[in-house]
Amino acid sequence: MTTETAPAVRCTALSYSFGNSKAVDGLDLLVRPGEVFGLLGPNGAGKTTTMRAITTLLPVPTGVIEVFGQDPARQQMAVRRLIGYVPQQLSADAGLTGLENVQLFARVYDVPRRERAARVSQALDAVGLGDVARRLAATYSGGMVRRLELAQALVSAPRLLILDEPTIGLDPIARDSVWDRINEIRSGTGMTVLVTTHSMDEADRRCDRLALMHLGRLRALGTPADLKGELVAHRRESGEPASPPPSLEDVFRHHSGSGLDDPGSEEEKGAFNDVRRTRRTATRRG
Repeated sequence: MTTETAPAVRCTALSYSFGNSKAVDGLDLLVRPGEVFGLLGPNGAGKTTTMRAITTLLPVPTGVIEVFGQDPARQQMAVRRLIGYVPQQLSADAGLTGLENVQLFARVYDVPRRERAARVSQALDAVGLGDVARRLAATYSGGMVRRLELAQALVSAPRLLILDEPTIGLDPIARDSVWDRINEIRSGTGMTVLVTTHSMDEADRRCDRLALMHLGRLRALGTPADLKGELVAHRRESGEPASPPPSLEDVFRHHSGSGLDDPGSEEEKGAFNDVRRTRRTATRRG
């Protein structure tokens, strides 16, 4: 199987522990090329650990993860060249211009020097920031900062874009703007998107398929419509009223047995410390 025909992501019996706490427990997962795949679950479900393993930020046993057929445990640089990553924490530098931020990430992603200027310009134009590229990031609104971070991730022309809570804290117009840019790029390139979100509306509207995790294990998998249909069938079998039609939040609560605001585990709270240590945080405005 070549990188052209391989699944975008394949996890097989993925497990990971922090001390005596098992964050991921035998996870099997397959993300198809070109789809928008949502990873859902309450805080502490193991989503962040799974994402970190896929992005090579955590060491994993050989053979349990593949990214377009590449093994993150043995082929870290090959995997990193295939992915773009937007963490939940802000990763843009407020003291740099938008242009300088993306130029920095072009160097981090080892974009060939002869291609950098064109790639940086293309990434900024793709997210609608070309006209304000020479302004300091500190002057950007929250939605603009998030689009800047998207440009940072896109400058390497990734085949897999990984987004951790990409629109958290944004108003509805800014959220739609971020997703409009993602979908425009995806339609033009065939890029695969793997996203975590606590917004059930966002997951329902934006994702082709969803995986719901709880306590490190996969609890449900399917399209948003399929998952809601399964809950309707469960209600009927249990003698519960089948109406009103369930929402995706109902599905979430059914499988996790908890709300969206559970306190996170220690691994979730400190999951991206290594990212934060290497990047200064931009101030969110607007």
